[in-house]
Amino acid sequence: MSVQPRLQRFNQNVLSKYQIYNSIFMTLPFDSITKTGVLLPLFHETCKNGFKNGENPTTIVDTFFSKYQARRNKESQINLLFRFIQYIERQVVLFDAIEDAAFPVVHNMDGIGTLRSLKETAKAESQLEMLRQYLEEFKVRIVLTAHPTQFYPGSILGIITDLTKAIKETDLTAITDLLAQLGKTAFYKKKKPTPYDEAVSLIWYLENVFYYSFGSIFDYIQQNIFENKDIDNNIINVGFWPGGDRDGNPFVTPQITRKVANRLRETILKNYYRDVRKLKRKLTFNGLEERLGKLERKLYNSFVDEDASPQISLHDFEAELKDIRTLVVEEHQSLYLTEINSLLNKIKLFGYHFAILDIRQDSRVHEGVFNTLAEELIASNSAIFPKDYFQLTAKEQVKILSEVKGSVDVSQFNDEDLLKTFDTIKVVKEIQENNGERAVHRYIISNTQSTLHVMQLFAMLKLAAFKDDLTLDIGPLFETVPDLEIAHEVMEELYMNPAYAQHLKERKNKQLIMLGFSDGTKDGGYLMANWAIFKAKERLTEVSRKYNIDVIFFDGRGGPPARGGGKTHQFYASLGPTIEAKQVQLTIQGQTISSNFGTLDSSQYNLEQLISSGIDNKLETNLPMNEADRVVMEEMANISYKKYVDFKNHPMFVPYLERMSTLKYYAKTNIGSRPSKRGKSDELKFEDLRAIPFVGSWSQLKQNVPGFYGVGTALKKYEENGEFDKVEALYKNSKFFKTLVENSMMSLSKSFFDLTKYMSEDAEFGPFWDIIHEEYQTTKALLLRLTGSKALMENEPAGKASIDIRESIVLPLLTIQQYALKKIQELEKESPKDEEQIKIYEKLVTRSLFGNINAARNSA
Repeated sequence: MSVQPRLQRFNQNVLSKYQIYNSIFMTLPFDSITKTGVLLPLFHETCKNGFKNGENPTTIVDTFFSKYQARRNKESQINLLFRFIQYIERQVVLFDAIEDAAFPVVHNMDGIGTLRSLKETAKAESQLEMLRQYLEEFKVRIVLTAHPTQFYPGSILGIITDLTKAIKETDLTAITDLLAQLGKTAFYKKKKPTPYDEAVSLIWYLENVFYYSFGSIFDYIQQNIFENKDIDNNIINVGFWPGGDRDGNPFVTPQITRKVANRLRETILKNYYRDVRKLKRKLTFNGLEERLGKLERKLYNSFVDEDASPQISLHDFEAELKDIRTLVVEEHQSLYLTEINSLLNKIKLFGYHFAILDIRQDSRVHEGVFNTLAEELIASNSAIFPKDYFQLTAKEQVKILSEVKGSVDVSQFNDEDLLKTFDTIKVVKEIQENNGERAVHRYIISNTQSTLHVMQLFAMLKLAAFKDDLTLDIGPLFETVPDLEIAHEVMEELYMNPAYAQHLKERKNKQLIMLGFSDGTKDGGYLMANWAIFKAKERLTEVSRKYNIDVIFFDGRGGPPARGGGKTHQFYASLGPTIEAKQVQLTIQGQTISSNFGTLDSSQYNLEQLISSGIDNKLETNLPMNEADRVVMEEMANISYKKYVDFKNHPMFVPYLERMSTLKYYAKTNIGSRPSKRGKSDELKFEDLRAIPFVGSWSQLKQNVPGFYGVGTALKKYEENGEFDKVEALYKNSKFFKTLVENSMMSLSKSFFDLTKYMSEDAEFGPFWDIIHEEYQTTKALLLRLTGSKALMENEPAGKASIDIRESIVLPLLTIQQYALKKIQELEKESPKDEEQIKIYEKLVTRSLFGNINAARNSA
């Protein structure tokens, strides 16, 4: 049977269904304004034609009201705009649900990059044994973060799940009811969530999606690649940041960390309990039913009280199931053996921890805490640190920290940060004792700039709780371009330190190193951030191999290309042999969790793609970048870096973001527990900008600067010098560069400069807008030339179609947002200011953020 092209499958299963179900949705009566469903298409058409004719958002909104709603007063007009926002938010939800339902039809679940394809290829090429050997040591870890880019509250996520199911089953009655429910369910959170609330939201995915998709993948590998033999390696696991990541979030306390760990344990025990109940209904044989009944009761009693210790240890639980399995094989013709193996596989994957909780804190906080600790200990004549400690060189301090002995009674201290840090370390040890060492086994230091930063934490961990048995991996996180350049020197100093080397030996000579794309892009621009991380990985691989250390790279990637996201699978398949890749570890955040891993189908597909990408990267055909190509890549990165640095140093850069974008409104959306900027100053400084609001604000403007700025200038330099063929050779030869280009083209595809064209006439910001627009045009033209394409994303018609529909849905929303921002700017200049009117338009801006972000899926 022939398979239709992907675009055709998309049009039939997504676009057509959206048009049908949207027409049902538009006729449903909501609250008092019954004309909204009729008026929104007219407003959409007015926006579309207005931008085509070069009109600004204010003119477009005014034209709509004068043409179709001339009798409405100002208050009624504003109310209608709010109603449009509510409708469009829900149209985005409907489109999400339809796309989720069509996922297995639009994507080939057995195609390239899936486990079935991997197995069949290996079998055909007589490489099954090599594939098994690789899978015995390779791991993928996706780490769920609490970064605030998820605008759907839990109630809406539930509706999406139910709506997806109803659409799959073409249940029109259920679809109509769910659309009506959607119309009456609030999107807006009146209170900011706590870190624990964020954890509970993400645990929903663990309980309802990952428990099954991870289990299904592992079952497939065991049954079809390892021929039902037990596998020592767990291959896939999930990390978890809510409740553990305290970098910039004062609300993550030791108590919250403990509470989240307990909730994770409670949830996995519930899942095991359900599976044991199902097994008990099947294994109704003499002796087995009773044994499973005892297991069931012990598991139930272990989670009814979240603070209670489990009534059966993980080891005993696993041993009992293995005994039952033996009896089933020997006495009951292996009946329901697959189900028993499946549960044993889940126990291997999830233990009693479910997800691996990471602890993260900024080096500057650690440094402050450590200095307070050392000063007070020295003042109290403690023997832990010499009296002249602060007069010593950094190398001498590192030596003292590596040999530190003793324990500290924190009751003598008053410093709040010090007490929280030491309490956190004690809670980590407690969680390891209750949930197993895997439950929390690494501590990440953001903004690592020196060996001293690592060794300060090394010493505090020992002094607070671990003494000489440090069952924790320390993971430095290198983020900015200068930090990436010296990362290998920091690691070599650590590898040469006898105490740290001994610690690594006890940790099986594995060193975790995290690299941050988000702040790297904010700091150095798109090309330089990606190239700097690539080179840093090469140098870190080389120095780690020199000291026989297995380096594990953990990538802090966001959803959009501007934050290291985009085509993640292609990225990992493109790294080549000069970068260690025995493990793929990356952060997944915000709406990327729901879009890429939110359903069983999408979760399984994307996990399989990640597993395959690591294996693809090992193939001999993926050769290292040749010297000529490296020279071109280096020069292009440097040219784009200079262009980007000049741009971010422009006197209008921060004022433009502050006054012309939605940056300051992120804090008002109540979507995350973390403050939206670092620092406490009222004046906005570039270094205080967090990567998410920074990238998100450019996305809301439909300018997507961090995903392309500087690329066009670099390409233009080669074109002007008559050396464009060198860039073409790089594009042809390097999968890494090709992936960067394709991701940048995605950012360009989601840009729409007609929306903000009115800013070019602004006396203050006009020239700055022109700079951005010129770079956009240059980048677009030269990337099309480089790829030989007539249009952006020409080779991905289904992906482009999805983007186009989403952009079309939110076009009225973007128009309303810009209209409101322009009104605020006008009202701010008036004297006296009409504060009430300003508040109304500010609310309009804030409410318009939700749908725009959700529609973008990866926010770029």
